[in-house]
Amino acid sequence: MNLTKMVNSKVYNHLLSVRKKKGAGYIVLIDPDNKSEDDLPEKVKAINDSGVDAIFVGGSLMMDSRCSDRVAQIKSLAEIPVIFFPGGISQLNSHYDAILFMSIISGRNPHYLIGEQVIAAPIINDLAIEVIPTGYLLLDGGSDSAVQFMSGTAPIPMDKPDILIAHALAAQYLGKQLIYLEAGSGAKQAVTNELIKEVFEQVDIPLIVGGGIRTPEVAREKVESGASFVVTGTIIEEKNNENILEKFAEAVHVNET
Repeated sequence: MNLTKMVNSKVYNHLLSVRKKKGAGYIVLIDPDNKSEDDLPEKVKAINDSGVDAIFVGGSLMMDSRCSDRVAQIKSLAEIPVIFFPGGISQLNSHYDAILFMSIISGRNPHYLIGEQVIAAPIINDLAIEVIPTGYLLLDGGSDSAVQFMSGTAPIPMDKPDILIAHALAAQYLGKQLIYLEAGSGAKQAVTNELIKEVFEQVDIPLIVGGGIRTPEVAREKVESGASFVVTGTIIEEKNNENILEKFAEAVHVNET
């Protein structure tokens, strides 16, 4: 038994520390599909300089073989944890600080509930990456998302809070350390404040909220509703928009304003 692997919680503890100190954490998602190696230094520098608390790297697709190179580049430049937001086993490599070991709890596709995880587990063990068990709940953000298409799962309707709460509780009872409420990349509608509040009142583990969060004001609302971490991705993909990251960080860090 390798106890070192079992007790490795450095990144998870970092996230909990951020939540305690700052009130909530701000995380930026980088999709390797949308980045050339030439773009990355500028993007990561902007992240480093803006008070972002962690970087998620991943996407639902990986259209070329350069994922490992790009993750290595991000890791070499980043001053904060680099966490794998998994889109598939092919994106796994040794450069991540941790992995969100996710199950799509909201879906009924067994491959993404347990199948992909079983295949990935021995690889993760060999790579000795910190594992953060995470329950992923996909909600209907008003447009078909890549996750929905690639996983073959239907999102939870925004007007069905009882269904969402039941899934969130199931994630907690399964031993997940985080719950990720996701409206999908580029969603027309973010997860509503009311839904976040209802889930927050029922579970005891931190909530990550992402998808469709386009302004610092909306990010602040998510934190005030119960989000422990707010994730944006599309924002950093837009040209000449890096300076907005600092405004997002200030909005999310409610204990520092």
